[in-house]
Amino acid sequence: MAMARLLVIQHLEREGPGQFAAAAAARGWQLEVLRPDLAQPLRDPLDDEILLVLGGPMGVAQLGDPALAWLAEEVALLKRVLARQQPVIGICLGAQLLAHAAGGTVEPLTCGVPALQVREVGWGAVSFLGDPSQEPLLRGLEASELMLHWHGDRVRLPAGAELLGSTLLCPEQIFRLGARAYGLQCHGEVLERDLQRWLEEDAAYVAAALGPGGVERIHADTRRWGARAERQGRRLIDNLLDLLVQTTPASPLS
Repeated sequence: MAMARLLVIQHLEREGPGQFAAAAAARGWQLEVLRPDLAQPLRDPLDDEILLVLGGPMGVAQLGDPALAWLAEEVALLKRVLARQQPVIGICLGAQLLAHAAGGTVEPLTCGVPALQVREVGWGAVSFLGDPSQEPLLRGLEASELMLHWHGDRVRLPAGAELLGSTLLCPEQIFRLGARAYGLQCHGEVLERDLQRWLEEDAAYVAAALGPGGVERIHADTRRWGARAERQGRRLIDNLLDLLVQTTPASPLS
């Protein structure tokens, strides 16, 4: 796949492809966005397309909700993509749908004993489980990197999945299924300039996770760490796209 296109499934106006769009443009790739939340029909990716499934406030628990009938259509699409070993990336909700389609489960994120339901929101370190110098996805990254988090669910990985990155609160942050399917619970794609809209439109969600000063805390953390996190997020995305272009269904990882 010397040339490629990105076929993007987006579920919410503010959660766009971000750095994936910039990376695609830098490569001269075309990008097409599908919005099932706006009643736009889904379609299967072509042979030269990488499927990118983005995040959103809905969840696997809402499968079967008549108002979100397209969620089940996405799961069916992901099952077909996995069966054909086509390249696919899932981000946040997309990662959860990908894991579910592969036979994993999704459940509320909890912490402590007795278990209390929590949300992981804001900047937090993702620790990589392998040596970044030996893992093509992690080339140029440190042993841990700050990433943006914005979720209240976690996945239980299906059999055969390879866990690549974790946080203290949510172990399943980055995973791989075979050679051509990757799930990222964290958000490496969010541009620093776009985060303001997230904070404005989702302020109640942030406050529920971090308390009444949560928005200000994320602003402060972004001023301190945002520029580097954006650079490293782009590096991760570049690595990911390079890997998916280079691999075929039968390719070994190298």
